[in-house]
Amino acid sequence: MKRSDYTKEHQLYLSALKKKNFTVGFARVFILIFLLGIWETAARLNWVNPFITSSPSRVAATLKDLYLAGTLFYHIGVTLSETLIGFVVAVVAGYLVALLLWWSEIFRRTAEPYLVVINALPKIALGPLIIIWFGTGVKAIICMTVLVGVIVSTMNMLGGFMDTDENKLLLLKSMGASKLQILTKLVVPSSLPAFISMLKINVGMAWIGSIMGEYIVSKAGIGYLIVYGGQVFKLDLVMASVFVLCVLAAGMYAIVAAVEKLCLKSRGG
Repeated sequence: MKRSDYTKEHQLYLSALKKKNFTVGFARVFILIFLLGIWETAARLNWVNPFITSSPSRVAATLKDLYLAGTLFYHIGVTLSETLIGFVVAVVAGYLVALLLWWSEIFRRTAEPYLVVINALPKIALGPLIIIWFGTGVKAIICMTVLVGVIVSTMNMLGGFMDTDENKLLLLKSMGASKLQILTKLVVPSSLPAFISMLKINVGMAWIGSIMGEYIVSKAGIGYLIVYGGQVFKLDLVMASVFVLCVLAAGMYAIVAAVEKLCLKSRGG
């Protein structure tokens, strides 16, 4: 449908919505530039010690040095691959476990206390065991990433499955639908918002897990750069690494948000 086919009131609504979106986008960019400007000014005028706080210009120079040395994208690639693998495994495993918990009430009631305890356990406490079991390589980091995300995935998806409309469940049961039919025709489709929410949460959890793992055992990656920079007091390197993490995490979240829009659009269509 062309814009000219809309009513005058709808055109005014779309125009107002466009202005609102533009204002929000402009405010976000302005706040970012303003904060970076304050940070740079404070460092240049020695309001803060630039050795401790670094500055945007020093961060940019550090990133340039890493790029020229040919190590920037190597470290990014290492951390990104670990994060993505851990993210996918945690999401798939959490979804499947949640399905099993929904399918069997006995299994669910038996496992729920253990899930709560495991979720509350600081995963870094398992670091020594992970090193013994998986060594000091990529496997250990991926394992840490999965551990951080899989229980969160399971509990979020289980909540989504259990929130299915009771009236619709009763209707399908009264029509003689099997449990598998109820799962595929009602429970899974209605849990799509919970699935998208779980993906968004797991973006952050995956980065936490991978960086936590790199703190413990890595020889490469963004987490390794942060640890190394802290050990030798190269705080410009630490801040540059944190900046790269922010960009990567924001990009991954944006992809999930785009998937959400596509899903909502297809459901609306």
